[in-house]
Amino acid sequence: MNYDLLIRNATVVDGTRAPRYEADIAVNNGRIAAIGRLEGAQADVELDASGRIVAPGFIDAHTHDDRLMLSAPDMAPKVSQGVTTVVAGNCGCSLAPAPKGMRAPVTPPLDLLDDAGGWFRFATFRDYVEELAAHPPATNCALLVGHTMLRVQTMEHLGRPAAKSEVARMRELAEEALEAGALGVSTGLYYEPANAAPTEEVVEVCRPLAKRNGLYVTHMRDEGDNVLASLEETFRIGRELGVPVVISHHKVAGSANHGRSEETLPLIEARMKSQPIALDCYPYCASSTILSAGRAAVATKTLVTWSRPHPEVAGMDLEEIRRDFKLGIDQLLPAGAIYFSMSEADVQRILAFEHTMIGSDGLPHDAAPHPRLWGTFARVLGHYARGLGLFPLETAVYKMTGLTARNFGLADRGVLKPGMAADITIFDAGEIDERSSFAAPIQPAKGIEIVIVNGAIVWRDGKPTGARPGQVLKRS
Repeated sequence: MNYDLLIRNATVVDGTRAPRYEADIAVNNGRIAAIGRLEGAQADVELDASGRIVAPGFIDAHTHDDRLMLSAPDMAPKVSQGVTTVVAGNCGCSLAPAPKGMRAPVTPPLDLLDDAGGWFRFATFRDYVEELAAHPPATNCALLVGHTMLRVQTMEHLGRPAAKSEVARMRELAEEALEAGALGVSTGLYYEPANAAPTEEVVEVCRPLAKRNGLYVTHMRDEGDNVLASLEETFRIGRELGVPVVISHHKVAGSANHGRSEETLPLIEARMKSQPIALDCYPYCASSTILSAGRAAVATKTLVTWSRPHPEVAGMDLEEIRRDFKLGIDQLLPAGAIYFSMSEADVQRILAFEHTMIGSDGLPHDAAPHPRLWGTFARVLGHYARGLGLFPLETAVYKMTGLTARNFGLADRGVLKPGMAADITIFDAGEIDERSSFAAPIQPAKGIEIVIVNGAIVWRDGKPTGARPGQVLKRS
């Protein structure tokens, strides 16, 4: 047989949690054609993976890469750490639909995607999907439509529940997005533009999910003192709609809540027995989003990631900015920040929870981004799996491949077996780890050698190859 691509001498970690094994992997027409001892086979491109792990390409369960896929389609922050598929449109924030467009200043947190507004140019969700198909990025993508975006496009005043006519319009826009290929609806009830939305509004806007078995994906209303009530609201929405729910970046924030993952995880596991629930998390004790006084007040330390009126303070500690520049939070806005508000024990407990997927929640347009943008997957494999022994390598890979593909309904991704899409990451298990840090966040990971998307090599020799074979994936 002659194949397009042949990976020789691989140590295969297949994304199912099965023990690793030795094999060759053949690829034809963007799909895995054979796995085994393929001594007589030949290929146009042959790779020797001796001493290396060959795994399914990682699936980033939680991103804000909606614009990045168009403005920087080599997707370097993601492919450099082995990611081959991103789930975008999270936290209620999607780039489309924008029938009214968006003028600056853009309503936070939508300004995390584009603070000038020019990228919110897709009147329908289908327009956005067609743009991605016409100008594909290096990675695949699975898309969500954001409830906050629907509110901003439909309502003049966001600090109140939507009227019936507004709910009906949001529902129409959600229906169009789902028809165009969105996997589900995301909410960001934690944020001011959506916080006034009662549970009933969310349920009614999300009604189109039911007939499509779409996903309800949420940055919950509260991840601090009222985290249990917010979990129950999330479960209620899923039950009333009859659809799976995904809890975004699960955490317990604020020193008063440290240790409460011992309450939240048993509750999640108990509810999983009666309804489909998934969750993701990132492997850090600090979050990152828009800057506000309230969020800074409950953090032990705050770093400013960008400031439109004062770009010179990006990457600095808020206390240093106050002391050295005599600037307060109000003078920095609009701005973004990193908040240190979680305990390491909670992070490890949530990571180790059997059902937890891995998502970076990186913000690619921040001047000084959280290191999770470039480091999440390598940190899980290096620091937590190899370094701390929190779980075996096979489990770590499963949490970022097979588990994620199953939860998001990506039927031909996440597992290495014949017939599956050839999304593949080759890495050095003894070397892999993050290089990015809070002081120097824009750094490719260590140990990622080759990344393949739909049979095409997109990362090799420490840099993007220029190939852009990404596809918009649909839920099966």
